[in-house]
Amino acid sequence: MTTTMALDLNDYLPSVADFPRPGVVFRDIGPLLASPAAFAQAIDGLAAAAASREFTRIAGIESRGLIFAAALALQLGKPLVPVRKPGKLPPPTVRAAYALEYGSDALEIQSTALRPGESVLIVDDVIATGGTVLATAQLVLQLGGQVAGVAAILEIGFLGGGERLRAAGLSVQALLTASPPPR
Repeated sequence: MTTTMALDLNDYLPSVADFPRPGVVFRDIGPLLASPAAFAQAIDGLAAAAASREFTRIAGIESRGLIFAAALALQLGKPLVPVRKPGKLPPPTVRAAYALEYGSDALEIQSTALRPGESVLIVDDVIATGGTVLATAQLVLQLGGQVAGVAAILEIGFLGGGERLRAAGLSVQALLTASPPPR
């Protein structure tokens, strides 16, 4: 579905202060998903961002990034590789730990999800500190794959995740960049 009138996707990504922990400003994708026009525009934007890249698979990061990755994979006719929290995928899996803005966690991918040499586009909803994307890239590399790039709806620029990913050699494209919240 292609939208004919451009929407400001920022209007569909409200900030929620002190969620999930005090001091964290959460970007809610619920309103974007609730609007078929905004959701379609977001997927079309990700497809446009991916158009200049060559890749064989799309990796979607649990949980919110997996929503966008699934829609993009369907639109582009590419296989989807789910990247999930520990214990959510049947074995055998490989695991990578990462740091969050407010803690730490780990991600897993099935060890049969891609073949050595395959090129993967990593898709997430929001790039904050970059930890989940770096962990996903590590998983792709562990399985012998290559990272073709990273696509996201929103990069929270002031948290430095995009810069961290670029410093690690990853090509990052986000449809929107968030400024620091007013104080």
